[in-house]
Amino acid sequence: MLVDTHCHIHEASYQLNADEVVNRARENGVTEIICVGDNEQSSIEALEFAAKHDGIYATIGIHPHYAEGGLGGLAKLIDDNHDNIVAIGEIGLDYHHNHSPRADQINLLRDQIKLALQYDLPIIFHVREAFDDFWPIFDEFTGIRGVLHSFTDTVENLQAGLDRGLYIGVNGYSTFTKDEAQKAMFASIPVVKMILETDAPFLTPVPFRGKINESAYIKNIAEYHGVARGIGFDEISSVTTANARELFNLKT
Repeated sequence: MLVDTHCHIHEASYQLNADEVVNRARENGVTEIICVGDNEQSSIEALEFAAKHDGIYATIGIHPHYAEGGLGGLAKLIDDNHDNIVAIGEIGLDYHHNHSPRADQINLLRDQIKLALQYDLPIIFHVREAFDDFWPIFDEFTGIRGVLHSFTDTVENLQAGLDRGLYIGVNGYSTFTKDEAQKAMFASIPVVKMILETDAPFLTPVPFRGKINESAYIKNIAEYHGVARGIGFDEISSVTTANARELFNLKT
């Protein structure tokens, strides 16, 4: 069995039929899917979608792209739905696009970390070209549990995350990058700290480049890393699934 720990198939903008995507995922052994909120509306859609499907879970959070709006109604959304939320996220800092001022991103990141700690929830972190600011903020707090989602950064920042007890989110990008440093970094991630994700509809893995990403493709990501590490599909599937269930407290 496999878990897609990060996707956006629940969003109204997703171009495939989400119910059919869930069925194809199950046919390929992906029995649990986490639908990730990246703004207030997306978070509501994740909760609604998860409520309609067994084995589907929801997270809520505000992506740094939308930081100018602050928390909005996020705290109330947690209060009203706490038992149905498996994480806060995706949240963080994104200095590649800078869709929101950096000061707003930093303030919102702190506020959402506080919410996660208050409600004892793990965090899905989105950090892009911003680790110099991210680590000092992270280290202001104790007791954070979480994952560095879609991690593609340096071995040094990988080690910094591992030293802080974080899991590393690995998706289809790892199957097609041509960057030798990134390939070496992916190869060095301990399987016991790896969780698999699609980030659908983005970052479709080999051999499906050019198609809209979907949760069934977790199987191909697992196969790729099993072969790359010489440990086989069954082992990497069982370990990464156990990691996901531990981090997100999945009970299916």
